[in-house]
Order: sequence, then C-alpha cells, then structure tokens
Amino acid sequence: MLFEFFSPPERKQFESESFSPTQIGANILLSDGKKVDLHEFDLAIIGVPDDRQSCKNKGSAEGPNVLRAELFKLHIPSVEKTIRIIDLGNIIKGETPRDTHFALASSVLELITHKVVPIILGGSHDNTYGQYLSYQELYALVNLVVVDEQIDINEDEESNTNNSSSFLSNILAHNPNYLFNLAQIGYQTYLNNPFAIDMLESLNFDCVRLGLARKNIEHLEPILRDADLVSIDVSSIRMSDAPAHANASPNGFSGEELCQIARYAGISDKLTSFGIYEFNPAFDIRNQTSKLLAQTIWCFIDGYYNRRNDHPADKESFLKFTVKMDELDHEIVFWKSKMTDRWWMELPFGDKQKFARQQMVPCTYQDYEMACREEIPDRWMKVYNKLMDDI
Repeated sequence: MLFEFFSPPERKQFESESFSPTQIGANILLSDGKKVDLHEFDLAIIGVPDDRQSCKNKGSAEGPNVLRAELFKLHIPSVEKTIRIIDLGNIIKGETPRDTHFALASSVLELITHKVVPIILGGSHDNTYGQYLSYQELYALVNLVVVDEQIDINEDEESNTNNSSSFLSNILAHNPNYLFNLAQIGYQTYLNNPFAIDMLESLNFDCVRLGLARKNIEHLEPILRDADLVSIDVSSIRMSDAPAHANASPNGFSGEELCQIARYAGISDKLTSFGIYEFNPAFDIRNQTSKLLAQTIWCFIDGYYNRRNDHPADKESFLKFTVKMDELDHEIVFWKSKMTDRWWMELPFGDKQKFARQQMVPCTYQDYEMACREEIPDRWMKVYNKLMDDI
C-alpha cells in the first residue's frame, strides 16, 4: 500500500552513475515503485509537493526535487559506516490537501512501524499535520518540536481552517488527544500574537524565543532528545542565510545553528520523523538555501548514525544522583549516562503505565546544579504539572 502513494524519483535527474562512490547519490536506493523490504533501510526520503494551503509562500511545492539535487552531491558522513537510505519519491498530491495529509500520515506510519525514520521534504508547513496524524496508531502520547519564527495557531478561536499559519490549532484540538508536549523553538515575539504565546505557556508547553535559543543553543538538545517528531519551517532561518521564502525575515537562526539543531534531532534515540517545510526555490539565490538545507539534512543523517541508545532504562550504565528538595518535601533523582554524559530527571508521578515514556525527562547538568541550589528546574516543573493534571 505504501508505494501506491508515491511517484518514484526522476531517475534521469538522480542516476547514481553521475556520482562518485562516496557521494550520497551513489549510496541511496531510488525507488522504482515496486515493493521492497523496508527492514533493509534506516532512513527514507519523502517529498510532499503540495503547497495549496501555504500562506503567502506559493511555490514550496517545487522544493523537494531541488533539495534532492543538492543533498545527493554531498559525501556520506563516514566511509566506515554503511548508510541505508531509500528515496521513495514524491507523494502524489491528493484531490484535496486533506487527502495529501492522509497519504503522508499513512506513509510515515508504515515507515515508523518498520523502524525506518522518514525525512520529509515539503511542501507547505501545514503538512506537519499529516506527519503528526501518523502517530495516532502508535503511542499513547508523543512530543512535537516545531522550529518556526511564528506560532501557527488560529487567532480566531471559532475558525477551523488548517493552513500553514494555523495547523497547530488542529493538532491541539485533535481528538483523540495524544500530544503530551509541544516545543516551539525560535519564535520571534514581535511576529506573534501574545495570546498564542500565553496559550502555549498555560498548557505547560516549551516556548523558546529566538534570542534565548541562540544564546544557549546547546540547551535545545534535551528538548530535541525528548521529541518524537520535528518540524522545521525555513522561515525560522534569517534571510541572509536562507532567502528562499516569500516572507523571509532579517532575523532568525544562522545556518550553523540550524545544522546543530538537526544534529541534535538526529542523535535523539526517541525521534522517529523529521520534516523541513516551506522551502521556495523561486526566491532562492544561487541555490544558497537548497545547499544549506541539504547540509542540514546531512547533519541529521550524521546524527542518526551516531545514536548511542543510552536511556536510563538500563540503570547499570548510569550514575544516580539524588537531591533532596525541602520545598517539594521529596527528592529529585538525576541520572547521568556513563557513555555520553547526558542527563535525565526522573518523575515518580502519574500513571506509570500511561506516562512511562514521559517520566524520564532529558535535562542538562545546569538543571542538576539548580536542584542542588534548592531551585526547581523549569522542565521538571512543567512535566510535573502535566502529570498532576491527569490525576
């Protein structure tokens, strides 16, 4: 059923004979539309050439093939590792955007079921809704990270539109609700209605404005380590680094920072899908944005092949630190990986069966230092509030 949704890649444009042995183009399987054993692959490239619900950025439907052309030119992360990637081609645009969302959701679901991580090339940002819908049949609760300069929520509460500037409203209102946490990274305050910011904060979601994110880019790692799916809007990158968006802003992440974010996403053992949306070739200058996004995807791939599978479920590989909090009248337990030096906080609250995946919260060494000073870490408190609300 999976291959019925796709138009295979244009082989004449991406034939492996035109690449050197170490370039990605020579090490990726181009689908011919026939069934293959997905267990033989780790990653899959999916194009979504649908921008019908893009707000003032028509043309992003042309992005997937342009990104492929630049990605395939790059060399594989390491000759010591065998990359196992399949390019499934582009999803056939449905009769309506809703049909495209369904096709994307069905495709991502099948890939995740086979433990293949899809790399989604948009298309407009509303296709994140299709990416999210794929998780409805998988987990009780998931964490979504959105990298965007704007919070895509309807200002009109009675509106039920689902376009690139409002799709988060549909995700938040979706029934059944399986969203545990939403992290909005890189929003610019002056571009957002205060209502949207207040709304996310009232729900104990993570809102990281651009200035704070750029000041401590490494503090984004625990948020991305805790994500099941990541969605990036090209408008989150400053215009000087990525002009290929009709509404590109002079402020935003630098190219280096976006690549760091992508690598953090790649090394996350929990993350199972990654999407880049709103790349519009019509506004690109000398392929600057497509080259940057290709390098961003390369960083994600490199991160994926450097996953260490260190999670506190294996307590023997971790150091345990217990901090007594007089204010809380109980202890906060921290776990540090002996292999990667990464940190987690443990929350022994809520339904252990329902919230098993949420009770180990990725954190930083600075969170441990805060607890030692009798200060409650912000991420600990947000998760605590959500777990307590369910009791």
